[in-house]
Amino acid sequence: MSAGHSDWERSKELARTILRDRAMRRKWMGRWLMATMGWIAAGLWVIEGWLGDNVWRFLIWWGICAGLAVGLMALALYDAVAVAREERE
Repeated sequence: MSAGHSDWERSKELARTILRDRAMRRKWMGRWLMATMGWIAAGLWVIEGWLGDNVWRFLIWWGICAGLAVGLMALALYDAVAVAREERE
């Protein structure tokens, strides 16, 4: 139980660090953007036939893609608000 607890605490600290540090936040946004673009490219050109064979695969794949994009937009909005707050201070 204590190992899981310490993992949870480390994860929370990492999240706090990413959200509070502008450079770290932007680095993670770049990684997230590359992953999202790779996911889109793979769905459009690499496995398009496989996705087209089954409606559930198609919906799950593009649902995950939409989730990645929405998450990225949320992080970008958070970044914009954080930068504005930092500049005001």
